Amino acid sequence: MKLNIKAALLSAFVLPGLGQLKNGRRAKGGILLLLSNVFLIGAVFVVLRGLGPVLVKAKITGVVDAHAVAETMASGGTVAMGLLAFFAAVWCYAVVDALFDRGDETDADG
Repeated sequence: MKLNIKAALLSAFVLPGLGQLKNGRRAKGGILLLLSNVFLIGAVFVVLRGLGPVLVKAKITGVVDAHAVAETMASGGTVAMGLLAFFAAVWCYAVVDALFDRGDETDADG
């Protein structure tokens, strides 16, 4: 069994899906890139949307209220945590798939 270490490192440390692109799996790599970015950007958006009022208050008063930040994160963090969990699942799948890609199978697009 041939291991693709370079492809796995690309998916692990640069972007999930780059290892698949390196292995010639363009469709799978593009889908993994898209999914990982959607989940990560979605989580950041949810967190920043929830923290918006706290950040505005901190900008006006000049003081960041750590208790308000913690309460806001605790109340709306389940959606963000779910999105981050999906991102982690896509990331792990991309690394393992890139590592164990056999390369002898033909892909539909290449």
